[in-house]
Amino acid sequence: MADFSAAEALLGAAVPGTCPAAQLVVRCEGSELLAGAYGWLDPETRGRPAGRETRFDLASVSKLFTVAAFMTLVEEGHVALDQPVSTVLAEVRGSRAVAPYEDPLAPGEMVSVAVDAPPVEMEEITFRQLLTHSAGLPAWRPLFRQGSREAALAMALTTAPAYPTGTQTIYSDIGLIWLGLAIERLAGQPLDEAVRRRVTSPLGLDHTGYLPIGEADAADIAPTELCAWRRRRIAGEVHDENAASLGGVSGHAGLFSTAADIARFGQAFLDGGRPLLGSATVAEMVREQVAAGPVRRGLGFALWSPDPEASGNPFGPRAFGHTGFTGTSLWIDPDRSLVVALLTDEVYYGRENRRIGPLRIAVHRAIVEAVDAALLSN
Repeated sequence: MADFSAAEALLGAAVPGTCPAAQLVVRCEGSELLAGAYGWLDPETRGRPAGRETRFDLASVSKLFTVAAFMTLVEEGHVALDQPVSTVLAEVRGSRAVAPYEDPLAPGEMVSVAVDAPPVEMEEITFRQLLTHSAGLPAWRPLFRQGSREAALAMALTTAPAYPTGTQTIYSDIGLIWLGLAIERLAGQPLDEAVRRRVTSPLGLDHTGYLPIGEADAADIAPTELCAWRRRRIAGEVHDENAASLGGVSGHAGLFSTAADIARFGQAFLDGGRPLLGSATVAEMVREQVAAGPVRRGLGFALWSPDPEASGNPFGPRAFGHTGFTGTSLWIDPDRSLVVALLTDEVYYGRENRRIGPLRIAVHRAIVEAVDAALLSN
């Protein structure tokens, strides 16, 4: 039996200074070996301890559920990976000039990816490129400043590319927003219903879903940031401003869940995709599709990186996973039959001087060392 006391000690020391609350679930060889909750939902008064059923804003870990729903549509023959996006989203057509985009972490500044690049023919962008973040789309746009959901969607669908398609890899929320809209049109139902029917219900993930939810449940959701745009502490609603402007349901963010549910989701990919997807589909999702230096990507998933500061680095070279801006992560290590779901609300303290990166790496390393030590002792 693995001894995870070092990992738990790291989280015990991290709350509430680094993150107010956290959950950690470790699954190995198909069994849940550790399920812990740490810290408080009200770190100032410490009146509400985090529990195993406390739900956390997944932020970009939501993207994995969007991708899984899309891949079920691929398997059913409704769409193909190398099919042009414009065949489903008619708005994505024509020639668009490459342009800088707004820096999401430095208000007032612009990010210029490609200078003097030729226009992009939007009909050439494929769904595979959306899934690998190589479509040419900018990382982000201020959708939430457009005044209405319709205007926010219009900005997302008509946004200028940041670089010629297929020439670079820029992690893009816009691409996953497009993917969510495509799912709605292909499935003929809202994204939240499609994700529930195709992903969360088959896996029995009863604590995973989009908001709003009942007031009683809202009391057990980890709060996030003091939002400058909404001028209040975010509690019981999505942290991501763009997801909020889209009604809380979007392809790039919006889901809330527990570490236990997220680990069960990850377990499905160790189990060859059952009951969601076929093994060939999962193999395609987790093979290297694009690489840019130490950054390697599959379909939706980030892959193991040699960068020692990458959150998945402590795992084996076939590991795959994803992180979320609020302080969440899921990593799957096939070589160890290991799933690690670490959920926090570290963004509670703001977007400056973030400490979630070192904490993730330290916790992951401690877990891997414990699993390896247990294997050697057997």
